[in-house]
Amino acid sequence: MGSIWVHPLKTGNNSPLLSDNGGPKHLRLLNNLAQTRIDIDMKQTSRFIAAVVLIGLALPAQAANCFADYKAKQDNPLRLHYGVAQVNGSCDAQNAANELAPRLAAQGWTLLNIISVFADDGLAQRKDSAGPNYLRF
Repeated sequence: MGSIWVHPLKTGNNSPLLSDNGGPKHLRLLNNLAQTRIDIDMKQTSRFIAAVVLIGLALPAQAANCFADYKAKQDNPLRLHYGVAQVNGSCDAQNAANELAPRLAAQGWTLLNIISVFADDGLAQRKDSAGPNYLRF
């Protein structure tokens, strides 16, 4: 004697119903709650994926190169120079000063000030002005 299946077999992500909707009222409520939970889980998953994508899109912007143009001096005899240097870490004037001062000091120069910090797009316009001090330090 063959077995009789009450519910046909299903494949894929279709979870079986807790009961058929023709049954008692409390079982229909369980089916609705189960479907609501699946809907909520899908919304949370899609929000998580959207957040990961947005963070991923923001990261390349932070990974851009940072540069600073600065003024430095040497004493005895007094010499001044303007230069452009690449800066690692955060792209702000304080970080640039902290990073460039020791580099310049190693070659006998004293950092006077950071004029500005900028990305790759500002390099070309400063190359001629910096002359031999373009990306030297």
